Amino acid sequence: MFYKEDDWIVMTFWNSLFIAFFLLPLGINLPSPFFIASMIFGLIMMFKFRKKFVLEKSALLFPMYFVMLAFGLLYSENLSGGLDLVQRSISLLLFPVIFMFVKEDAATVRRLFDFLLIGLIVSFLANVVMASQSLITHVCKNEEINDIFSFLEVVTRDWSYFFIGSSFSGSVNANYISIYILLVLGYYLKNELESRIQFVVVGVLFLYLFLLASIGAYIILAMMSVLLIFNVTDKSKKYLLIIIFAMGVLLFLHNPRVATFYRQMKNYSTILERGGASSEKSRLLSWNASTLLIKDAPLFGYGSGDANDVLFKKYEELGYVHNLKHRYNAHNQYLQSYLQTGFIGFAILISIFIVLAMRLKRSRNEFSVFLILFVSLLFESMLVRFNGIVFFSIITPLLLKRRSILSSRIIRN
Repeated sequence: MFYKEDDWIVMTFWNSLFIAFFLLPLGINLPSPFFIASMIFGLIMMFKFRKKFVLEKSALLFPMYFVMLAFGLLYSENLSGGLDLVQRSISLLLFPVIFMFVKEDAATVRRLFDFLLIGLIVSFLANVVMASQSLITHVCKNEEINDIFSFLEVVTRDWSYFFIGSSFSGSVNANYISIYILLVLGYYLKNELESRIQFVVVGVLFLYLFLLASIGAYIILAMMSVLLIFNVTDKSKKYLLIIIFAMGVLLFLHNPRVATFYRQMKNYSTILERGGASSEKSRLLSWNASTLLIKDAPLFGYGSGDANDVLFKKYEELGYVHNLKHRYNAHNQYLQSYLQTGFIGFAILISIFIVLAMRLKRSRNEFSVFLILFVSLLFESMLVRFNGIVFFSIITPLLLKRRSILSSRIIRN
């Protein structure tokens, strides 16, 4: 297998995680059995290697957050919905504790990111093939085409409907794929690119990020780029990077979805009176409804089971028809956590990022990884889906360790 160890339990634990990370960008349900298997074998390791236990106090924040979710069941009318969320969140309780018994090395952690990287490349190629097929089918059915020039005109006009945004990533949410790409870039760009293959891979990841058109990912990428530029001491290289950064900004700003998002933000005060719907508009409306609800229940929130139900009622009250029809959550994990667990759960989640910022402030490269996680949760409720929860409960505890996966020792290895 991919991880070789004398103890078959440890080997199965890591191999299950490797396969799960490879499958993350390929399908919503594909990695779930392997994550579950890794949790089971992780529990076995906890009882087998009790003498190797190393207490990491910051990792206890995750079980505390899980306890708040469970406590939220006590004042939830929708117990079935709350129980489903608590069951999906069991990895927040288990993985941070499991990693107190597991001593990961540099090669193992790098292999974890290697598998995620390979999964992203396979996902990109699969999405290109599917989008191309959809575009060809669309063009062949178009009655406007009479010659080669009309064919090229239709392709030029309509390609973005199949290659930009959520339509380009049908199997997994585009925002999740963007987070995976940014974390892989943050991990691998600690060191200089030394081969053509590395340049090609990074180029593919940037192209993938552009096509996914995640506004949150664009903002994070801009922050990461600024941090990396300031980290360069050679003035000539710094000026060159600034020029490349400016050209990149102009390129990303020309993405069709960016212009839409800018118009929505510019007219936020009148957005409620507008017709039509877009993902950007829906997200802004979700944020508005969530903040109004938080004002009415600032201490305990509405419970793990009732948070979404109360949000849907607020959509109906405010006339947010599109959000109600698609039953959108808060589209912001901090707001979502506040609705579910109140101030205490929200404070625990913020505390995780405060500790993470303190651990990763040693260099701009490491701090950029903190930005990826912190800002991504501003645009996505990651801790409502199993894959988002389990990914967060694996990567973040590893980052919080004293001997972090981004530490200088790991980089040298």
